Amino acid sequence: MCFLCPSFLGVFLFFILPFAVVVKYAFTNAAGENVQFQNFVNLLKNPIFKMAAGNTLRFSAIAVPLSVALAIVLALMLECRIPMKSYFRSFFLSPMMVPVASIVLIWQVLFSYNGTVNVLLTAMGKTAIDWLNSDKAPLVVVLLFLWKNLGYNMILFMAGLANIPRELLEVADVEGASGAYKFFAIKLRYLSPTVLFVTILSLINSFKIFREVYLLAGNYPYESLYTLQHFMNNMFNALDYQKLSAAALIMAVCMVALIALLFAVEDWFGKDVEG
Repeated sequence: MCFLCPSFLGVFLFFILPFAVVVKYAFTNAAGENVQFQNFVNLLKNPIFKMAAGNTLRFSAIAVPLSVALAIVLALMLECRIPMKSYFRSFFLSPMMVPVASIVLIWQVLFSYNGTVNVLLTAMGKTAIDWLNSDKAPLVVVLLFLWKNLGYNMILFMAGLANIPRELLEVADVEGASGAYKFFAIKLRYLSPTVLFVTILSLINSFKIFREVYLLAGNYPYESLYTLQHFMNNMFNALDYQKLSAAALIMAVCMVALIALLFAVEDWFGKDVEG
């Protein structure tokens, strides 16, 4: 027990205590008086918060399923015998070795108004697009998110596929099962814990996309790129801790609810392959 005390102390000082302070700020005003749920009511009436929350949910709803589905496809493809498999794997793993600032610099070179993508569009007779200051801006960030996270997710799925009992697949082959049946009835069911883990990881990463967007477009990007993290960062700069804390608490509750739902779905879908 004595050996655990330093860890417990660290968790208490750097996680539990700060979270308790956030909860306190969420239910008090600037004078420290208890206002119950008034901060949350004010926040939900704030059009900037609603825009930021909508953008964040929209981004997660697009980026997370794509990240999971594409990673499964890549893992299945690399499970087959294809030429240049090692080069293909290295290409998707390379973003893990590149600092975030460098990745953002590559995207700026590609998607700035005078960038590579617009040069190619102009060469094909198309009109140049101001990617980061138009409705196309979320597409740029989704592509950045996918390129940055697909490699790690792919490796996790490859490890999950390697743990599927070969006997089941051999029996399915002998019985003449189709590839689609083997995937949905065997592989996907055994991959359900990995799918859950990758989905949670991707969900958390999607809520942390702020640093990439901040490096791309600053504190106040185009409206469709303004996320909850932008809102909270700007509230921190304005010393408005009540709105900041209320927004953080709402985001935490939503994250816990989503993760609990994912656990329930995984438990139902993969229960017949446990043990």
